[in-house]
Amino acid sequence: MPRQAGVKAYARASVPGIALLAALAVGSAGCSGGTTGEEGTPDSKPGEASAAPAAPGKYRTLPEPCRNVDRGQLKAMLPGAAALPEDQQRKLLAGEPAVTFDTDRRVGCRWKAESPDGAHQLVVDFERVVSYDGAVSDDDRAQRVYADLLTEANLPAPRESAPVTSPTPGATAPSDGATTPPGGPSAPPTGSASASPSGTPGAPDPAELQPRTLGGLGDVAFLNDVLAKVGSSSAQDRTVTVVFRTSNVIVTIKYGEQPGRTDQVPDSRTLQDRAQGLARKLAEQFSGSE
Repeated sequence: MPRQAGVKAYARASVPGIALLAALAVGSAGCSGGTTGEEGTPDSKPGEASAAPAAPGKYRTLPEPCRNVDRGQLKAMLPGAAALPEDQQRKLLAGEPAVTFDTDRRVGCRWKAESPDGAHQLVVDFERVVSYDGAVSDDDRAQRVYADLLTEANLPAPRESAPVTSPTPGATAPSDGATTPPGGPSAPPTGSASASPSGTPGAPDPAELQPRTLGGLGDVAFLNDVLAKVGSSSAQDRTVTVVFRTSNVIVTIKYGEQPGRTDQVPDSRTLQDRAQGLARKLAEQFSGSE
């Protein structure tokens, strides 16, 4: 075959191969155009930046509650400890650690003291909340956990003051300024109760001792106060619970008393004051560990 004819035949044979390579190149460019890395996913818009991950929580570890409750405060909250021999008192105040699977996520401690005058129990629990959702911060997740605890507590609605009414026509005004309607003394004011949280029969029910949300303690906080009978006996047990959130940590304190006599009612004010005092000290410790 002449040389010129051979070149022409080779060129004709190469045309389909060149066309195939060109088609593959075009196809490859078309596919890569919809999956740009930094530009975003196929649904992203040009110039749209990806959302930054939510901020992590302030606390990465938890303190040991058995070691972080002041011994002097423990003695005040557990009066029965003072009557124990020194070795038993030391063991009681050391507390009993809660059994948990991950001490970086949850820790707790329990104390209990008994005496002829009654039994006192204290439980302290720390929970470090971690969000596994990149769009939800640890603090936001902790707030949801706190909100669930608040809902479960089912606190009563804040009590409103009795409305002020005008004196009844014809009523006499005693020396103390109160008005007495004709025909006898006035009825008890709205909101009075047969027994107060402090256990005094016939005393008014102080609004400041009712289960309620608390201010000035952590980021958010609430207090619950429950008085219940012990089994089928007439003995009564009172448990005061204080819960507060500080960043991504939930702190729960449960402080209870069961009097030695069945005709006694645990004093609400004393239990609440002690539980809130401990809560404030723990909140200060967390603030100091930032």
